[in-house]
Amino acid sequence: MSEEPLATLLAGYDESAPLEAAYAIPSGWYTSEAVAKLEREAVFARSWQPVFRADQVARAGEFATAEISGEPILAVRGADGILRAFFNVCRHHAAAVATACEGRAERFRCPYHGWTYSLEGALLGTPEFQQVTGFDRTRNGLVPVRAEEWEQFVFVNLDRGAAPLAESLGELRGRIAPLNLASLRFYARREYTLACNWKVYVDNYLDGGYHVPYLHAGLNSVLDYREYTIENAPNWCLQTSPIADSGSDAAVSATRRGERAWYYWLYPNFMVNVYEGVMDTNLVLPMGVDRTKVVFDFYFTDVSAGAAEKNEASMAVGEKIQHEDEAICESVQRGLGSRAYRAGRLSVRREAGEWLFHRLLARELGEGHRRREK
Repeated sequence: MSEEPLATLLAGYDESAPLEAAYAIPSGWYTSEAVAKLEREAVFARSWQPVFRADQVARAGEFATAEISGEPILAVRGADGILRAFFNVCRHHAAAVATACEGRAERFRCPYHGWTYSLEGALLGTPEFQQVTGFDRTRNGLVPVRAEEWEQFVFVNLDRGAAPLAESLGELRGRIAPLNLASLRFYARREYTLACNWKVYVDNYLDGGYHVPYLHAGLNSVLDYREYTIENAPNWCLQTSPIADSGSDAAVSATRRGERAWYYWLYPNFMVNVYEGVMDTNLVLPMGVDRTKVVFDFYFTDVSAGAAEKNEASMAVGEKIQHEDEAICESVQRGLGSRAYRAGRLSVRREAGEWLFHRLLARELGEGHRRREK
């Protein structure tokens, strides 16, 4: 079956419809290569992406590497204490100048031909380049990328004209501050690869707990589903529920404690999940039309050796929930390719967050498509 033209696919969603009359975005948005390419340009290359942790680059010389929208990125704390980010691309023949995922360095030396750069991105050394004419070393440093910090996270934006991170976060900064995320320390990272489109995973997260009683028996045993609420802001959503332990799952009740569970989503692909003394973050990264990587970072109040057993138990609960989500998301992706499905309706009670996500995405894809057409 041939793919619909991009303009036709985009026109298939009405972003102006109120929630009670809204449909989900069309199935073609989850299966189209053209949509995926437009998302890389219009969404991921133009949004603030929290691809690094602040603890990775806390001291001078500490660096970390990642990829955003197909672009290799390097973040580093300079000798002057300033955080910077660059394209991780040597100006000579394009090799990565930093090849480790993270570490500490005094300078960066490209492993291909030995070109050397300072922590501040300046080109320092160019072996056997004496006879080259018309070459200005000062104009051949690493190409900078915008980077800013918030809470435990380092955000990077490939769009040099984008609004500052603070403007993008808006009221989220004040709303999340009482949770005191600074009291939590990074413990471990887990990465999962799913056979689904990235939007399927985000939809699942934003369905207002709709799937929890049916898919997550353990999690459902500690959440008060009837009091689960959804609040939309301009570009983020908060889902929250009182903790009401039913006593039916000891492993979950031992690790999901406190008065409330807080689930924050920041457009387009970042989640922050907080319980008493526990936080995990989820970064959802498209790897292809039907392939997604989800990066889980686990944080705890106590990360000492004495707390290891408790922390590992908490992570095991998180991983069980993730595997349950993984199976259903992959099932959804298969169904999206069926001729039996085009677009479903949304629950007014439960799926306001998903509705927000779809409208924000539709707006950015529409703007990106119009820029292409000019």
